[in-house]
Amino acid sequence: MTPTLVRQHTAHADPASRVDPSARARDWSEIQERMLVPLYEAVYDRLEVGPATRLLGLRCGSGLALLMAAARGAAVTGVDSSPERLALARERLLPGPRPGAGGARGGRRTGCAARLVGGSPADAAGAQGAGAEGASYTLVTVFEPAAGLVGDAEGLGELLATALPLAGRGAAVVLAGWGPPERCATAAVLGVATKLAEPLRGASRWRPARRDDLEEVAEQAGLRPDGSGRVSCPFGYADLDSAVRGLLSTGLFDAAIAATDARQVDKELTEALHPHRREDGTVWMPNVFRYLIARVP
Repeated sequence: MTPTLVRQHTAHADPASRVDPSARARDWSEIQERMLVPLYEAVYDRLEVGPATRLLGLRCGSGLALLMAAARGAAVTGVDSSPERLALARERLLPGPRPGAGGARGGRRTGCAARLVGGSPADAAGAQGAGAEGASYTLVTVFEPAAGLVGDAEGLGELLATALPLAGRGAAVVLAGWGPPERCATAAVLGVATKLAEPLRGASRWRPARRDDLEEVAEQAGLRPDGSGRVSCPFGYADLDSAVRGLLSTGLFDAAIAATDARQVDKELTEALHPHRREDGTVWMPNVFRYLIARVP
């Protein structure tokens, strides 16, 4: 599936406003999150996600992947540490009672249960659709690209350690990450984040993916690898401003902003995007993402 180019109407916004958590969460939801739709679809097709699936989505963001699983009939639970992104996920999955629905919440629109949890996966232990009658999650996903930041593998390992006790034996755990740098046009653009963040040597900053990143995380978590795949996930934007806002919403430029300032990052990011601008003003960057399926022993 090719990402839709959505034209935004806030071109030339003040770069400083782009570090506002609420604005960035909205940019993630409206611009960037959809770029990973082909990844979500490929994983769900391969694992035959449907009514028998009880899914726990870690780092679920604003809930698009959960919504797609719910549309297939899965019972979904999302966990994220960002209150701003979770608020947007609630708008998607739990928009409130519908007239004539007897107070049923929005998850009923897709015929399944849905729950969103802020903080730790441990808080999802009694989640609707998974905790009932001792049932365990059958699928755990971390679609936010793993190991995209220096030192992130450790944090991801801790997250999995908390979540895996909620999954049943043999449950699938899906980790996702960037593909080879030579097949990801966005890698060169993200290199701006690494260069600008250099003064903060202890900061979490982006780095190119290594061949066995996902396998290392799975091994450290005690998981058994059970297949992998690659998916084309081009990043397409209506214009340069949308591209800058979308990429900033990932958080991969946070260290760069801390080391310099928002205006400097905005300027250099815009310059790095120019080679990917097409004649009609849109920005297009082909990328390949990789996913690993592992099993709970």
